[in-house]
Amino acid sequence: MKGTPNSARDARELFRRTFGTPPTRIVAAPGRLELLGNHTDYNAGLVLAFAIDRATSLAVGPRTGGHVRLVSSAFPDPVEFAIDAINKDDAAPWANYVKGVLQKFRGRGVHFTGFDAAVHTTVPMGAGMSSSAALQVATALAVRELHPYTLTPTGCTVPPRRGSDGTLPRPTTTEKLEIARLCQSAENEFVGVHCGLLDPITSLFGRAHHAIELDCQSLAIEPVPLIGEIAIVVCPSGVKHELAAGQYNELRVHCESAARALGLKTLRSVDLRTLAANKGRLTAREFDCAYHIVGENQRVHFGTRALRDGDLEQFGHYLFQSHESSRDHFRNSCAELDTLVELARAHPACLGARLTGGGFGGATINLVRRDAVADFNRALTAGYQERAGRSTEPMLCQIADGAG
Repeated sequence: MKGTPNSARDARELFRRTFGTPPTRIVAAPGRLELLGNHTDYNAGLVLAFAIDRATSLAVGPRTGGHVRLVSSAFPDPVEFAIDAINKDDAAPWANYVKGVLQKFRGRGVHFTGFDAAVHTTVPMGAGMSSSAALQVATALAVRELHPYTLTPTGCTVPPRRGSDGTLPRPTTTEKLEIARLCQSAENEFVGVHCGLLDPITSLFGRAHHAIELDCQSLAIEPVPLIGEIAIVVCPSGVKHELAAGQYNELRVHCESAARALGLKTLRSVDLRTLAANKGRLTAREFDCAYHIVGENQRVHFGTRALRDGDLEQFGHYLFQSHESSRDHFRNSCAELDTLVELARAHPACLGARLTGGGFGGATINLVRRDAVADFNRALTAGYQERAGRSTEPMLCQIADGAG
């Protein structure tokens, strides 16, 4: 992925302005939107998602010595650290996503030396579009450009060779999966957010005009056409979620303890009837979380069928059902997100709406008839200001190709 023209151009200019030379390489990775399958990824479940036309670009260049220098257009202070002393720093949390990937590379035997990097993103932060995974994937691909590697499940092997024009071959499916696993491991173990594989996989495997259905148990990835006279509108709530603050991790703990109480490895192995029959083995909170996850897997299954049949109205119903489950059972919604969904449901051009991403703030995703987007945006903006006392700036998102 080349990234949006502005993100690549701005990253290049930031690099030149900061380090005094043009960058050697520029890479980009898109953010993502989750259509259905909220929090199912770390429960070995099913998810529907797609890459978006907003990306994080990294302009990079090698430097002598063993230090990495980072600068971002979104944060005022540069970050510098030694590659043999990579430590988490809560004073610059954005840089921890880069550091985590580099630390995991060292553990996998990937050789790299010091480099300079300038980051520019058009992925909104804190809006449920996975700006963190976009930064991680872009970091992994930037290192690959500077120091080619081939990841395997056990380490790394013979690196790819550049063509006569200096370009590297695209990563294979196996390599992309290993990059996604590495990014997930970095976020879990270095940053401290116990996320699943959805975000980096979507950033790497996204396909224009398609959602991707990800089976997080088998890691099977299937493209699903998402076409028709509809538009995808994202409405930010203005409430920023901080996943590392603990709420996301707490939900995962409830899901995992529910699975253990049922004698299962993950909640993927249970259906609604069996869950109801064993309700007495769970705490009330464990049951509610499990009920949401099991229901989400069903909604992804039937939602995928609806998309393949071109039944967008039926698919939209599953979005509304998903939000109701997040609100009432999983409880990762908030008043502002609920208001946005209620306003969307009341608009005749909206086929479906729900929160997207981790929850506790962020944004809603809305399927809207294409010829009524302007009216929908006006109605949501005015209604949200009136009912929540907050502003929202709806964004029209296109489905894009992934970074790999």
